[in-house]
Amino acid sequence: MESADMDALREEIWRKDAEIQNLREQLAACHVGKSCSSASDLHDVHEKLGEMVKTSLTKSDILRYSRQLVLPEFGVKGQLNLSRASVLVIGCGGLGCPLAQYLAAAGIGRLGLLDYDVVEMSNLHRQVLHGEKRKGMAKSASIVKTLRKLNSSVEYVPYQIILNPGNALQLIKQYDVIADCSDNVPTRYLVNDACVAAGKPLVSASALRWEGQLTVYNNEGGPCYRCLFPVPPPAETVTNCADGGVLGIVPGILGCMQALEVLKLASGMASSYSGIMLMFDALDGRLRNIRIRGKKSDCAVCGVNSKLQILGDYEAFCGSSASDKCKMLHLLSSEERISVQCYKKMLDDKVPHLLIDVRPQPEVDICHLEHSIHLPLSQLEDRNLTWYNDLTERLAELSKSTDELDNKVIVLCKLGNDSQKAVKILQEFSDRTTSKFIAKDIKGGLMAWAEKIDPTFPQY
Repeated sequence: MESADMDALREEIWRKDAEIQNLREQLAACHVGKSCSSASDLHDVHEKLGEMVKTSLTKSDILRYSRQLVLPEFGVKGQLNLSRASVLVIGCGGLGCPLAQYLAAAGIGRLGLLDYDVVEMSNLHRQVLHGEKRKGMAKSASIVKTLRKLNSSVEYVPYQIILNPGNALQLIKQYDVIADCSDNVPTRYLVNDACVAAGKPLVSASALRWEGQLTVYNNEGGPCYRCLFPVPPPAETVTNCADGGVLGIVPGILGCMQALEVLKLASGMASSYSGIMLMFDALDGRLRNIRIRGKKSDCAVCGVNSKLQILGDYEAFCGSSASDKCKMLHLLSSEERISVQCYKKMLDDKVPHLLIDVRPQPEVDICHLEHSIHLPLSQLEDRNLTWYNDLTERLAELSKSTDELDNKVIVLCKLGNDSQKAVKILQEFSDRTTSKFIAKDIKGGLMAWAEKIDPTFPQY
């Protein structure tokens, strides 16, 4: 090639690189709300970037991705498809961290990372892309900070926002594949409905305690989330990681499986879990696939005659909060509850009473007040009254030291939710027996005690 031709080619490459950089700067400004005047402007910038994607691999690309390039099922074509693809990860926690890490490592073109929350110490046993020094940092910013060190060629777009009916559809339209890593029911319904409306495949996973699930919705004529779950479960039956616990590696395994399905879709391969659900039991070390029901013709969202629409209020629809924070229940009147400050005064004044801790045994093993009596809520709910004799004897002993019924039984749990349920059961018990007493619970539970009374008391 002549020297003049080489110079012209270099000039053209330089011009294209400058144009791409300019578009990326516009895109970044749009996402922080600095320049784009509307969502359509943002979409136009993405379209222009899409038109300028590379059509061949560089020497650096070949070296970096060589181990997956030699796979016959993947190859150069799969890598190029991946470099042109965009994925939105909703939730940068236990599932989102391993998912995002492997997408970035594999060379995805654009990676959107959405999370409303900030890094907390209790996240770190499972959310492995964050760190101790990032406590209080936005999770979406923290995860990008880590991923850029892994693969700087990927375009990262952090969103520190709550996904809601006003922004979900427009945001999801900008990506090729959606990965739901959320930890609450309202968000799952919202993401599903927006994916159906936008025509996007949805790779969905969940993890709790020792178990996890994975499937792909709205793909190749397969069912959507609402085909399987037309109505939300009762709010009181839904448990999240904060309430139920989770072994850190469980969402790690599910997040990696989720990444595998996203990579297949983004590279042009067929999904293994469209119409199939993976069930993982870490305690038994068992993986099994089950075929789920197909697309329902009468589905309210993706059915033949459905009038697809994004609902106005998914929290009202589900009866629960669109976050993974513990929801505070309000089962008792203010007269049936006391504050931790009032309880501390009871202790200081040596008011006779029984303090019943209704948490499960593992939580009591973590921390407890020394003078408390352990009576798990599960035993109270069993209604077989195996605890009846012991409680009756303790009440009889207490009656010898006081003639007043008020505040004889105080109930305690972690946050003040299970304690309210326990008070309801104890009130019924008192009404049906001769052992009359008044039961009250402590608002905010042991975590309020740690925050407001004893800062040395462990929080978990």
